Amino acid sequence: MRTPQRRMTLLAATAAATASLVTAGLLTSVSAQAAAGCRVAYSVASQWPGGFTGNVTVTNLGDPVSGWTLRWSYGAGQQVSQAWGATVSQTGGQVSTANVDYNGNLATNGSASFGFNASWNNASNPDPTSFTLNNVACTGGTTTPTNPGTPTTPPIPSDPPPSVPPPTGLVGWATQNGGTTGGGGAPATTVTNASALTSALNATGAAVIRVSGTISCSGMLRVRSNKTILGNSGATIAGCGLNVSGDRNVIIRNLTFRDWNDDAINVQESATNVWVDHNTFSNGYDGAVDIKRGSDFVTVSWNRVFNHDKAMLLGHSDDNGAQDTGHLRVSYHHNWFDGSRQRNPRVRFGNPVHVFNNYYRANGGYGVASTENAGVLVEGNYFENVNDTYHLGEADSGPGRLVARNNHFVNSPAGQTGGSVASIPYSYQLDTASSVKSVVTAGAGAGRITV
Repeated sequence: MRTPQRRMTLLAATAAATASLVTAGLLTSVSAQAAAGCRVAYSVASQWPGGFTGNVTVTNLGDPVSGWTLRWSYGAGQQVSQAWGATVSQTGGQVSTANVDYNGNLATNGSASFGFNASWNNASNPDPTSFTLNNVACTGGTTTPTNPGTPTTPPIPSDPPPSVPPPTGLVGWATQNGGTTGGGGAPATTVTNASALTSALNATGAAVIRVSGTISCSGMLRVRSNKTILGNSGATIAGCGLNVSGDRNVIIRNLTFRDWNDDAINVQESATNVWVDHNTFSNGYDGAVDIKRGSDFVTVSWNRVFNHDKAMLLGHSDDNGAQDTGHLRVSYHHNWFDGSRQRNPRVRFGNPVHVFNNYYRANGGYGVASTENAGVLVEGNYFENVNDTYHLGEADSGPGRLVARNNHFVNSPAGQTGGSVASIPYSYQLDTASSVKSVVTAGAGAGRITV
C-alpha cells in the first residue's frame, strides 16, 4: 500500500516527466482531455507534376477537446507548403497540423476540415496510412481515395444556364431588383477636376458624368443615386476613391484608378444595384472594389487589377452577420486578377455569390475564399500559376460553402470545396474555361470599350 507521501512523489515525478516530453516536442499540450480516438478522411483533390492539393477531415471519436493537433508521416519526400483551415509545420517526413481559431473545439463525433498544397518529386505520391490526434492513434478508420493523377476539366453540368445575355451588356446580380440603369438618358456633364467631380457626384437627380483627363484627389467622394460615371479615353482618378453609401442605381465604367488612399470603389450601407465595369485598378492602399454592410445586387465585370494586394472584399467583418445575411449578392465575371495577391474575392455571408469566367494569373496569396457561411459558385474560370485557387475559411473567418465546376487549371491546383450554394436566378452566357485567358486579356480594363 502506497503512503500519501509516496503517492505525492509519484505524481510529481509523472508531472515532471510529462513536462519534459512537452518541452521536447514529443507530446502536445492541449486544454482538454486527449481524444480517445479519431477517424480521418484524407484525399488528394488534384495532382500535377511536382505538386498536389490535399483535403483532410478529422472526426473526434473521444471526449471533447478544445485544441487539436493532427499528425501523419510521408514516406516519399512530400513537403507541405501552404494550408488553410489549419496551421502546418513539417520536420522531415512528419507533418503536424493544428487548429485555427474557429475550428479548435471538437465535440464527441465533431469534425474539422482543412486543406493544403504540397510538393512531391518522386515517382509516386503515396497517401499516409496512419494519423494521430493529440498523440492518440486514430482507430476509427482512415479513408484515402485513389490519387487522381493529372487534373481534368470537370464535366459540364446537365442543366447549363441560358446563353443569351441582356442586350445592354449588363449580366448578373445587377440585373435583378428592377435592374441598374444609372443616369439613364440624362444629358452628360464632363468634369476635369476634383471640385467639379465632387459636385456632380453629390448632386440630386439622375446624371451622366464624364471624366476627362487625370483628376487628382484624396479620400472618398460620395456618389448619390441614379448616376452613371464614364471615363473618356485615358480618364484617370488618382489618389482617391468613389463611395456609394446607402444609395442605389449607380454605374461606374471605363475609368483608371491608381494610388488611392482608402478604397478605389466602396459600396456600403445597404447600397443596391451597382455595376462596376471595364475599369483598371493599380497601386492603391486598400480594396479595389469593396462591397459590405448589407449592400446587394451588384455586378463587377471586365475589370483589371494589377500591381496591387487586396483586390475585392465582400463583407467587411465576421460579426456583421445580422446586417449582411440575405444580402451581399454579387456577380464577378470576366475580371483579370493580374497578380493581385488576395481577396479575388474574399466573401462573407453572401449567397449565392457568382464568380465566373475570370482570369487569375500568379496570385501570390489566394484566389477565392468563401467564409462565414457564404455560398460561392466558382465557375468557368482560368487559373494560371496560382498556388491556392479557392478555399473555405480565411484567417480568423470560419468556413463558408463553395461549389466549383468547369474551371481550367494551368500549373494550379483545384481548390477546396464543400457544401451547397443557392441557385443563380439570372441568365448568363458561360465562356469555355480554356478560352477565358484570351477573352479576358483582350477585353478587360479601361480603354477596351467605347462609352
